[in-house]
Amino acid sequence: MNNQNSEKNYSMQTVHRAIQILRSFTRDNKQLTLTEIHHLTGISKSSLQRLLWTLTMEGLLQKNEHNKRYQLGLDFIFFAELVEKNSSLLSIAQPVIEKIFTETTESISLSVIENNQRKCIHNIESKHELSALTFVGQESPLYAGASAKILLAYFKQKELEKYLNDFPLEMITEGTIASKQALIEELERTKKNGYAISYGERVKGAFSISTPIFDPFTKIFAALTIIIPLVRKDDYDVDLLINKMIEGAREITMKLRL
Repeated sequence: MNNQNSEKNYSMQTVHRAIQILRSFTRDNKQLTLTEIHHLTGISKSSLQRLLWTLTMEGLLQKNEHNKRYQLGLDFIFFAELVEKNSSLLSIAQPVIEKIFTETTESISLSVIENNQRKCIHNIESKHELSALTFVGQESPLYAGASAKILLAYFKQKELEKYLNDFPLEMITEGTIASKQALIEELERTKKNGYAISYGERVKGAFSISTPIFDPFTKIFAALTIIIPLVRKDDYDVDLLINKMIEGAREITMKLRL
């Protein structure tokens, strides 16, 4: 047990030190030597050499062999594009999300796929005393819940097969689909209908509708979702809600293509 704690502490310390190194680079210090990074971080030179070598091998740093200076690697251009892409999505989606929230007063969220998980990147929380909670940064499997299913439904066949082989289906609630064949059939219906519905598949007592947002290349990009406690579901015309969510996702998709 002590060995496990020691390994965990060492791993966390290594990550912390790597982040320290990356944060040493600024607009004024775009290139740094090992000695300069040592003075900025306080990391011993022996540890620093190993960390710099690893970060360079992984493409997060570049080393100029002539002057022995390090700088941030080209991978950060890719990371910046991802941030910019999501930022564009948020700025375009925000007015649509606020409009649906104003009309329904229920929780509205925006989710994307990250590391084969559904991840919430934006949420407006219902003001009702009873609400189905979600939050920014929340992650969940791609097989449970409306937002997850709508994202998974647009996987290509080989991608879906790999996902189902790599991630066993587990019961999260009594409503979770735990059969591969049943899930595949549900995903086919979801894609055909253009929306997903969940009755407590991930959160017991929650009802949700999710619709797909596509990028300019018609690839699934995000999920627009409304989450309502099941006890309040009958207060709404579900067909009207579905149409509202489809129109909202379609509006965001069209603006992303401009």
